[in-house]
Amino acid sequence: MLFHVEMTVHLPNDMPEDMAAEIKATEKAYSQKLQEEGTWRHLWRVAGSYSNVSIFDVEDNEALHRILGGLPLFPYMEIQVRPLCRHPSSVRDDDR
Repeated sequence: MLFHVEMTVHLPNDMPEDMAAEIKATEKAYSQKLQEEGTWRHLWRVAGSYSNVSIFDVEDNEALHRILGGLPLFPYMEIQVRPLCRHPSSVRDDDR
């Protein structure tokens, strides 16, 4: 199943810089692993904000929930999830 996920990060202003840097580095490694596996299919930054728009390709809602809950930045995120399905007017034969 494909999901459109918007994530906005709200780190506390008083979070020490070294702690923020460590969380971000761990998050980057985690997200890149999922991208290489094909689970996190697309990742775009939203210009002018600390947020992204992503497309996930997972088995079901529970799988997506586990992935999002495993994000090191998850406790500091506002997340919106939208399930996707093929549009009948699409000229593509697959979801790639």
